[in-house]
Amino acid sequence: MRHEVASFRIRATSYIGPDGTVASDLPAFASDPEQLIGMYRAMVLTRTFDAKAVALQRTGRLGTFASSLGQEAIAVGIGTAMAPDDVLVPSFREQGAMFLRGVVPNELLLYWGGDERGNDFAGQRHDFPICVPIGTQAAHAVGVALAMQLNHERRVAVCSFGDGATSRGDVYESMNFAGVRQLPVVFVINNNQWAISVPRSAQSAAVTLAQKAIGAGIAGEQVDGNDVIAVRAVLTDAIERARSGGGPMVVEALTYRLTDHTTADDASRYRPDAEVSERWKAEPIARLRDFLVHQGHWAREREEQLIDECAAEIDAAVQDYEGYRPMPPTSMFEHLYATLPHAYLAQRAELHELERLDG
Repeated sequence: MRHEVASFRIRATSYIGPDGTVASDLPAFASDPEQLIGMYRAMVLTRTFDAKAVALQRTGRLGTFASSLGQEAIAVGIGTAMAPDDVLVPSFREQGAMFLRGVVPNELLLYWGGDERGNDFAGQRHDFPICVPIGTQAAHAVGVALAMQLNHERRVAVCSFGDGATSRGDVYESMNFAGVRQLPVVFVINNNQWAISVPRSAQSAAVTLAQKAIGAGIAGEQVDGNDVIAVRAVLTDAIERARSGGGPMVVEALTYRLTDHTTADDASRYRPDAEVSERWKAEPIARLRDFLVHQGHWAREREEQLIDECAAEIDAAVQDYEGYRPMPPTSMFEHLYATLPHAYLAQRAELHELERLDG
């Protein structure tokens, strides 16, 4: 005899269409134009920062950089959904969330310039630094969430990673443990359709990436990652659910990477320009701007003022970043271990002597 023992569905959420028109009833916060304008400003600031960082890298004034062009709504949705005491465990495209949570642009410029002082945030010090290895931060987030649970804290860890990371064992093992312990953690998949040069279609046969949560016994759903209102609404619900003891959740945010994987990549070698051009029609900043205009909350004068303000803020951050005196080579040993192992002590001493001789 055969009979069904379980069935599952994946819900998808969106509120505003690519042209900025309302597709369904909006969440309550969307009735406040100042909140929406604040989210719009955060996305514009993020894109302004990204453009400047790419320009700095191209002129030899910054190291390899990962832009979030076209993906700003996900980071801003994360940043606006989290409470100040929650813990962000990011990958390397969450500039928008980090800015909203108190990290300042010159700190991120220092980091991408190879200076570890950029990870020593003056503001949100309990958030984790940028994680470049793929998927390893998922285990860190689970550890944070376990500590919160053991300490009976009403806090949540929010961990973000790309679509390619969902094929990593680190990510699934973290989801599995989070499900077993019902930890207060939310996993956000930034599904930008490309894991460097590998398309989504070649990564997984699963219809959705959100359904990977099912195997771990936790909730999973999709959201339109180019609709910042939807991202904020879905993540707010997921975070509050986790905070109240409802367990972990996986949110797959659908978007598209409009530029190269990093400044070390050339995406034109593996995807057609026509595909990218088509995806520009659904990008998140124009979508929210059109919505604000339709609602009578935005005009050209305010747009020009915002662009000038963001440019001035980022230019000031660049000036501050370039005013830092470079750290000596021995500083690389200061950020490896709390107590430096004996094997590295000799290396540091040797390098220190070379620095002294070079004067």
